[in-house]
Amino acid sequence: MKWNSTGRVAKALMVSMALGLGMTACSRDFTVAYLYATSATRTTSGVINAYSIDYQSGALQQLADSPIPSGGSNPVTLVASPNGKYIYVLNHDTSTVVAFAVGTDGKLFPQATTNVVQGNGLIGSFPTAAAIDGTGSYLYVTFTYQNGYTSARPGPGGIAVFPITASTGALGAPVTNTTVGTTAANPLPYFPTGMSPVGVTASLLHNFVYVVEQDTTTSNGVTSNVGNILAFSNGPASGTENGTLIPIAGTATVNATTLTGFKVGTTPSAIAEDPSAHFVYVTDQATNQLYAFNVITNGALQSNSSSPFSTGQFPLGLTIDPRGLFLYVANFGDSTVSAYAINQGNGALSGVAGTTQVSTGPTCVTVEPALGIYLYTSNNTDPTVSAEQLNPHTGSLTSVQGTPYTAQTLPTCAVSVANGSHATEVVNAN
Repeated sequence: MKWNSTGRVAKALMVSMALGLGMTACSRDFTVAYLYATSATRTTSGVINAYSIDYQSGALQQLADSPIPSGGSNPVTLVASPNGKYIYVLNHDTSTVVAFAVGTDGKLFPQATTNVVQGNGLIGSFPTAAAIDGTGSYLYVTFTYQNGYTSARPGPGGIAVFPITASTGALGAPVTNTTVGTTAANPLPYFPTGMSPVGVTASLLHNFVYVVEQDTTTSNGVTSNVGNILAFSNGPASGTENGTLIPIAGTATVNATTLTGFKVGTTPSAIAEDPSAHFVYVTDQATNQLYAFNVITNGALQSNSSSPFSTGQFPLGLTIDPRGLFLYVANFGDSTVSAYAINQGNGALSGVAGTTQVSTGPTCVTVEPALGIYLYTSNNTDPTVSAEQLNPHTGSLTSVQGTPYTAQTLPTCAVSVANGSHATEVVNAN
């Protein structure tokens, strides 16, 4: 058999990819990444479903010890450290964060459990979202109620900032707040927000942190819903602790316990920043829309002139591929994933042809960071995880053979990490 030039080029590309991924005859490692999906089972403790991701197809295979306990009740989300060595799970009903070390085979090893708010007898309850800054130095956790408020007596929430020890992934004591809504005489182990903070994102390249919340406003005796984005820089300011959150112009303290910021929709559900740290996006579950903002001087936000953009029904989650070219939204109401191309100059979105159907009730969406071509959704109603392959040139999605994959009852969210030395996609700022 004689190889033509096309065949030789294709063969060379295959060999190059295999070497780049470590797929030599000696190693035979066909796992490019690992996927972890939390499930809020109907028992007292939630679980984490753990899968390996096949580099050739994106297919999932449950790890031998999967699922494992989440370390608390009703895990609602999880986040991975930038180096992929640790994940952190938020258990909503027990108001805790549990750290897990990621083994070389993808298995999870539970580390310490941390209360969301601690110190001085203060209690903060019901964590909702988490993010880690690009250096892996801080974990940001939003929670529903500050001390003294409950579901029976609703009030404002907050954000706790935990230093991360790089060598172990351990969480330190939360950063002390002596400036935002309080004073040095009355320090707090968190920073106040408005009502119902539901999402947080931390810049990969700068020291900006953005929190989105479901707030209310009253005019002429009529109360209506309004979304807010709170913008912070990660200090320190003079005389404050490292990690202190400093409100950016446009974010202001309304009173001793509440902050307000950049208006966005009526009932926001998720927030993400692109890898180049130029654009911020927010989904609104009530209006079925996606809002875009440009990051301007000192981290302030400016609404994109083309915003908002239409989504599917009841969007709950969004993610941006590691190259920063495409954005994907998980639509819980109609069980679809909407795909958009990101204009690299101004952040405007254009719809990618077609809307992809996934299994019932997608909540979170993630793209594995090794190849950046496999996308997964946690499907709350099924319960399953759906797998799609994305075209790196067009952003379009095609179903991975064998999808969906079984998970424990009520999957709530998903995150993926690269397998060991497999490269993680890196995006440079323009």
